[in-house]
Amino acid sequence: MSNKKKIALMSTLVLLLAVTAIFNFVLAGKSTQTVQSGASVKANYFTTYRTERNNTRSEEFVQLDSVISAYEVGSDEYDAAVARKQELVEAMEDELVMESIIKALGFSDAAVAFGDNNNINVFINSDELTSATVTKIFYALEVEHNIRNGNIIIMPVYAES
Repeated sequence: MSNKKKIALMSTLVLLLAVTAIFNFVLAGKSTQTVQSGASVKANYFTTYRTERNNTRSEEFVQLDSVISAYEVGSDEYDAAVARKQELVEAMEDELVMESIIKALGFSDAAVAFGDNNNINVFINSDELTSATVTKIFYALEVEHNIRNGNIIIMPVYAES
């Protein structure tokens, strides 16, 4: 490779690095402004919650995939990783369905987290909880997932729309 080509290549790479740094600075400034206004943080609670939940699950899927690829089909480790991956997929589907049902009940947004041993956390976009609200959500959980017993926590999180 000639010196002119090397210089052109290096100049292009330096230019791309500079453009990336500028975009990073500009975008970081915008996210800082959003965080400083309290209403933006509240309005993004449900989106942020779902994003963090999905990121955590993605990391767990990567770990499970590495276990699945490292062990032989039929080994205890392989079977446990496949079973856990299936549990996560089912939990994700259940959460999505319940969030949609709760929104259909009249709430502007909701986040649901299914844990182990029938632990369920429900966050609804509401400034208060009434007995009618709690009853509607419990009934939806009972009908959709046959959950009657368990640790069910329903919490209001008021986020301006």
